[in-house]
Amino acid sequence: MIWVNGEVRDTVEVRDRAVQFGDGCFTTARVQQGFIQRLAAHLQRLQQGCERLMIKGVDWPALEAEMILAASNGYEGVLKVILTRGSGGRGYSAQGCEKPTRIISLSTYPAHYHQLRRSGVRLALSSVRLGKNPHLAGIKHLNRLEQVLIRTELEQTDADEALVLDSDGMLVECCAANLFWRVDKQVFTPDLSASGVNGIQRQQVMRLVAQLGYTLSEVRAGIDALAAAEEVLITNALMPVLSVNQIEQWHYASRQLFDLLNPMVKDGKIDD
Repeated sequence: MIWVNGEVRDTVEVRDRAVQFGDGCFTTARVQQGFIQRLAAHLQRLQQGCERLMIKGVDWPALEAEMILAASNGYEGVLKVILTRGSGGRGYSAQGCEKPTRIISLSTYPAHYHQLRRSGVRLALSSVRLGKNPHLAGIKHLNRLEQVLIRTELEQTDADEALVLDSDGMLVECCAANLFWRVDKQVFTPDLSASGVNGIQRQQVMRLVAQLGYTLSEVRAGIDALAAAEEVLITNALMPVLSVNQIEQWHYASRQLFDLLNPMVKDGKIDD
């Protein structure tokens, strides 16, 4: 089902800034037993995205109520929330855009994530590089052409996810997940100050890793850093943590950190 500004419908105005320029942000949350997992964190992500994009006038109480109502329509699923600057303005100018558009959709949960938790995943190195833009880095804005190209290329392989580098050849993330790797008691994740999405599950795993007694570092590193890794993990709000078996020619047998984290985040049973 799809709701636009609280109404059940599947169309938006053609002049909406999302259609014209990809002018907005979004978040994707897991729904279990009719409830949104980590609701507060998803709302905070949207607020931070709107602040960065200078989108004002969002009716936050209405949005939260609509999210909760939409989730109650599904036992287990995926809730996607899009906020656009709305309609108005001429050309790139945002003048006249006074009412942001709220778009909420509910879809089925990707069942293959349950299997991938047990089997682990294989990553293929993408030839598509992410551009560097510190002003947009970290947020989940609507300009996803890079990810569309990455996913299109990935679907021509038999890998489960894509490993993505930036224009300098530094590790960033996967197509739809964040990246971690472990060497002994040290855990690393890419520095996302210039590109990539600072996922909600990434933030939670970073906190948990420290609690578990590991040293965590955000680094700018090339793909060769993964050659020395004992273990590699990927995360997002739906997975929420998967163990990586193989990246290109490298194989990983250890699940030490995965075995500690998985029970803590499994089925979303974790506090905000």
